[in-house]
Amino acid sequence: MKRVVVGLSGGVDSSVAAYLLQKQGYEVIGLFMKNWHDDSVTISNECPWLEDSNDALMVAEKLGIPFQTVDMSVPYKQRIVDYMFREYERGRTPNPDVLCNREIKFATFLDLALSLGADYVATGHYCRKEEIEVDGKPIYRLLAGKDANKDQSYFLCQLSQEQLSRALFPIGDLQKSEVRAIAKELGLVTAEKKDSQGLCFVGKVRLPEFLQQQLSPKEGDIIQIPSTWGGYHNKQMLRCFECYEDELKFLAEKYHYTSQDGKIVGKHEGAHFFTIGQRKGLHVGGTAEPLFVIDTDTEKNIIYVGEGNTHPGLLRSALFVKKEDIHWVRPDLALSLGQRMEFQVRIRYRQPLQKAHLYLTNSGLYIHFDTPQSAITSGQFASWYLDEELIGSGEIY
Repeated sequence: MKRVVVGLSGGVDSSVAAYLLQKQGYEVIGLFMKNWHDDSVTISNECPWLEDSNDALMVAEKLGIPFQTVDMSVPYKQRIVDYMFREYERGRTPNPDVLCNREIKFATFLDLALSLGADYVATGHYCRKEEIEVDGKPIYRLLAGKDANKDQSYFLCQLSQEQLSRALFPIGDLQKSEVRAIAKELGLVTAEKKDSQGLCFVGKVRLPEFLQQQLSPKEGDIIQIPSTWGGYHNKQMLRCFECYEDELKFLAEKYHYTSQDGKIVGKHEGAHFFTIGQRKGLHVGGTAEPLFVIDTDTEKNIIYVGEGNTHPGLLRSALFVKKEDIHWVRPDLALSLGQRMEFQVRIRYRQPLQKAHLYLTNSGLYIHFDTPQSAITSGQFASWYLDEELIGSGEIY
């Protein structure tokens, strides 16, 4: 009998995942990951992890499977939280959930599971895995979940073939409504529980308050850039296919504003607390349309904003991924140097897939979209697909 360790989070998805594996004949062990108890940095005044742990315990008891809580706080702080602070301090916007899957759930947690004699680890992600054979070797495909509204393949975009070989995603073929119906039929305490919106396995996060514990508030200017600013000219279109790489470099480059390019419309408490595309928290009125953050300068502590969600400062038609930040979930489908190929791409969770061409150069990967994209953000991940399969991903430069 194959043994599988399920990451029981105290939510309905992992609860049903454990049940389905049990039904399929696996020997199931439930583990709850406690990722935070550092009193020097408080995630929130509430203690949701304790409630989640208790719910996970009750699910395990209901299913009759072994259960324990495991402390992952040390690697979590080192690999996720410290990384978050470093990225925000640099004016970038990290994606801790993507990193948590790569560095914790399918690394540290997987190692623990293997030490317990497990053959696999399983989670409640809405995605699917399929095994095929290429040149006589097994290859694992990471596919979108059948529930298009809940597909979470994006959060797993940094997994390797080795990690996928040990991963199971039991609810990937189900709709969310079916998952809840199964939990209700079983009488699980998590059946009607709301989905967690917090940081990976930690709980509720109030990001500004969280960041202020390590990054000191510092007053700076909010400068509004007019939509007629000259730097937007020709930035959305490809002008010269013969010099494609130079053109892509031009299109992918961030806009560079100075304080003289606009007018001061307000004050803020720290540029590193804001991200491109952000609308809330600016506390500036008097404009016909809402203001959106179009850039942050953490060195000079300036936030640049533009009026309306179609402001040209929000739009770019290309992005760049440095060579060392390119990751192929399917290494056998990796582009060769100088190759150009069409994929479907998303630059944030739940964004509809966008048609784009990927072009591999000596320095890295350019992604050129058919339609300009809003709020391309450094530090986030772009992931690319062929049909329903996630092929690779990269951290946006």
